[in-house]
Amino acid sequence: MRLQHSPFSQSLAAKVILSTVLLSLGVVWLTGSALYSQLSDGIKKVSLERSLSDARSIFYNARYQFLLVDGQSSEVIKAGVDEIISTSISSTPVIKAGVDEIISTSISFGSIESSREIILIKIFNTKEVKNNSLKPDYSFASNALSPTAIPQDLRDEISDSAVLVNQFAPLTYASGRSIDALFVGQRVIIPGSGEYEMYLVFTLANQAATLDLIQNSLLVTGIVLLLLIGLITYLVVRQVVRPVRDAARVASLFTKGDFTQRLRVQSNDEIATLGTAFNEMAASIQGQISRLENLSKVQQRFVSDVSHELRTPLTTLRMASDVIYAQRDEFDPVIARSAELLIAQIDRFEKLLQELLEVSRFDAEVAVLEPTDFELTALVRRCVADLGVRVEAPDSQIIFDAPKYPVHIRADFRRVERIMRNLIANALDHSEGKVIEIECVETATEVAVSVRDHGEGMEATSLTRVFDRFWRADPSRARTRGGTGLGLSIALEDARLHNGELDAWGAIGDGANFVLTLPRIAGNQIVARPLPVNPHRRNL
Repeated sequence: MRLQHSPFSQSLAAKVILSTVLLSLGVVWLTGSALYSQLSDGIKKVSLERSLSDARSIFYNARYQFLLVDGQSSEVIKAGVDEIISTSISSTPVIKAGVDEIISTSISFGSIESSREIILIKIFNTKEVKNNSLKPDYSFASNALSPTAIPQDLRDEISDSAVLVNQFAPLTYASGRSIDALFVGQRVIIPGSGEYEMYLVFTLANQAATLDLIQNSLLVTGIVLLLLIGLITYLVVRQVVRPVRDAARVASLFTKGDFTQRLRVQSNDEIATLGTAFNEMAASIQGQISRLENLSKVQQRFVSDVSHELRTPLTTLRMASDVIYAQRDEFDPVIARSAELLIAQIDRFEKLLQELLEVSRFDAEVAVLEPTDFELTALVRRCVADLGVRVEAPDSQIIFDAPKYPVHIRADFRRVERIMRNLIANALDHSEGKVIEIECVETATEVAVSVRDHGEGMEATSLTRVFDRFWRADPSRARTRGGTGLGLSIALEDARLHNGELDAWGAIGDGANFVLTLPRIAGNQIVARPLPVNPHRRNL
């Protein structure tokens, strides 16, 4: 099954652009986060310092006012509290005069974003509550704030410390609106009333708006920067990818046989150097291929011409040797034996010429199939009989395992017969007298025939060359039916001409196995191997 490749996986430019944008996104995000964090900390630090400075001034003024009114009447104390509250809330309307109206009247400060709130919470003495001797309560909260709006941990810190304490926390108004704020608190003593928790609340809406503006600006800047990086990367990559695409196009045309294509070189940079080297390589390859083609044509013509030219003298030799061979009984035994050797070598020479002619046809790509319908098992039995072996004999060296019914295929009878003759003769030559097993199986689309011998076998390195022309595994070893070294090569070409395949297996001391797989109809594709080439895997 072929894997489906997405357009992205096939585009180098897309990969580089996306990788660059993603890496840039990470860098921009880290840089923006660090910058935003520093700006946020800086703004909060400035707001804290300014607010603490104002708070110290207000608390100092409060303590000063309380000292002035210490020992005065409650009306004076109320006026002092009224003055502290009015001075603690900057840029707000003046509160109505009179302590009696301070608690019951809510103060309108205008814009919440620019307000500064004040909260006074009386700390009741347990003894005072028990004796029911409560002193005047001047508790107050601007803008109807609830004491619960103050963080509890800040209140706990005030109870344990006599100095100014502060904390950033959200401030929730009675309307439900929440806004970031800075709470600054300290304990104060109001003469004639007792100890109070006094809080100044500085709203940070303006600072939050500034941070939002900075965040949005960083976001927009980051997006624009990524787009610019992507555009710049595209322009840069385009200059590199275009020559690569041109090289791929020219290489593709090379594979189709057009060796005249060259890359256009228009500059003196590294890409131009690569293009020049590519063109030089293409010219060198074209020259080498042309020389090899000419050499191949010369070789093919030579083999073909020599083979044809030798047929005439070979025919004469054949006729003369047949006459001599027919009269061998009248000759001296030595001369009679020479006549037998002569006819045998002429047979071998004639077979060699036929194989050379067939090889020249394969090389010239003029070999054609002549498919006919025939029965495969009958062909195999005929080949065995022609090699002098009787399958039906009880002591037969060849065991033929085939279906009991006919196996019909449509193929080139002459070529299939030649394949089987080569395989069986090769097995007889290398079997060392041991049993040879031939097996035939069929499927709906393929047929397969295996020829297995149990002779000396082959090394693993020999399997890669067993189909090479004129190659023998052991050229020094004599064969009972000496071959030319072309049989297996021609057998493989015949099999592939049918769109089939010929596979080989062998092991030292365990013999060899050749499996021929053919489509039932010549020219069709084979979709499976009915017989595995390794015989030890058939029963797994």
